[in-house]
Amino acid sequence: MRQDISEPSSAEPHTAQRTSQGIDHSNPHELSPSLYNQDLAPTTRKGRSWNAYSIFTLWANDVHSLGNYAFAIGLFALGMSAGQILGALAIGALLLFALLTLSGFMGEKTGVPFPVMSRIAFGITGAQIPALVRGAVAIAWFGIQTYLASQVLSVMVIAVAPAAAGLEDSSFLGLNTLGWICFVALWAIQLVIVSYGMEMIRKYEAFAGPVILVTFLALAIWMLIESGFNVSWSTGETKTGGAMWAAMFGAAALWVSIYGTFVLNFCDFTRGAQTKKSIVKGNFFGIPLNMLFFGAIVVVLTGTQFSINGKVITSPSDVVGAIPNTLLLLLASAALLVLTIAVNLMANFVAPTYALTNLFPKKLNFRSAAMISGVIGLLILPWNLYNSPEIINYFLGGLGALLGPLFGIIMADYWLIRKARINVMDLYRAHPEGTYYFTRGVNYRAVGALVISSAIALVLAFVPALHVVGSFAWFLGSGAGALAYLALAKRQHDLTDIDGEPIAVAPTH
Repeated sequence: MRQDISEPSSAEPHTAQRTSQGIDHSNPHELSPSLYNQDLAPTTRKGRSWNAYSIFTLWANDVHSLGNYAFAIGLFALGMSAGQILGALAIGALLLFALLTLSGFMGEKTGVPFPVMSRIAFGITGAQIPALVRGAVAIAWFGIQTYLASQVLSVMVIAVAPAAAGLEDSSFLGLNTLGWICFVALWAIQLVIVSYGMEMIRKYEAFAGPVILVTFLALAIWMLIESGFNVSWSTGETKTGGAMWAAMFGAAALWVSIYGTFVLNFCDFTRGAQTKKSIVKGNFFGIPLNMLFFGAIVVVLTGTQFSINGKVITSPSDVVGAIPNTLLLLLASAALLVLTIAVNLMANFVAPTYALTNLFPKKLNFRSAAMISGVIGLLILPWNLYNSPEIINYFLGGLGALLGPLFGIIMADYWLIRKARINVMDLYRAHPEGTYYFTRGVNYRAVGALVISSAIALVLAFVPALHVVGSFAWFLGSGAGALAYLALAKRQHDLTDIDGEPIAVAPTH
């Protein structure tokens, strides 16, 4: 990345060179080197390249993730009909459209990534809390998703070279030799892509989106032909009355909670958005419309398979595995790999990269932080995490439960307390009189609200007696965070609205 301002050195907080009047000409904006580098800096308006199509392809990839298919297909097994599932997805999609649009506007206005955005509510130092929580959740899931993708690649390798199955007889650190080869190969591909920065991620998502949509449409058409165009609209006796509505709203709430990570740090992507209109348009086609298309694919794949043999598939991988033609099977499997990499990059790689950059801005840039994130994702041996219900449920589940409260606090502060009036320049200043300095860099009122609402969220997540409201845990946690913060927050703030264009940079890779 490079600076795109009239005086190339003016935004760099290097060694002070003051005149007799006390002005530091090498750092006239008084930026702190512990808060600013060219990857954390706001983006220049004219350097932004994310249009409506870019944002649409984010959702074209993420909505069609294998995990989302497993969730939606599972609703059939819970006694919901096709119409009820589509209704639940529609309700969830409308809620997500609203939440993600509000979250996206924050990135478009300020041009800053999530760790810097968090400084507004939590302070220039306190922002490390939400950034590291989000980053820790993401980095674990980055490793796990890469492992799951490597299993698909292993199947492909054996299909092409059956002798490779012998590599599964030996293992090291809990993973067989073929598994290691496939995991490291996919891990390295993702590191190469992300090492070229957000612009390369945008280009990859733009490439992967159409591939995914065409692949799933082709799978649905193939299954329709195989079943003689017979689609079962349910797998047995379906819910009715109050139970039906409770199931639908519960499923919709769970659908939103799946995106609890994304609604939190969507600004990492929309900081590159050209206009608010591009966010609205990209979100509209990528969320409500695309999610209904996703729902239709779920209904067709599940309903046709059930009409054929009375069995409910667990994932589109089951359909792919049944393709009789080896070449078509390999092409479909390759598309699933393209999908998994796309989802992993956007959902699980960007957040920890920015979190590490924010933690060590004088030492790391986007590329070096991405390399470290990837190495951590390897060293945690994610297949062991995935195979440990205790770690998934208590560690990752516990961290995930904090995302709702964090979202509620950040959104309440930005939209209700500050009314979207932000002094972007002060986000990079460590002066005690700065807008976001609070108490030694920490807004303890926001931290207090997080402690209160997190306790509520964790109780909802782990107390079995409260499982009846478990589907709504993200909303309850988010609401508790917002209400706790509104009760604790100062009402008088400096609402000066200053953009960051004088210190902004434009992406060049």
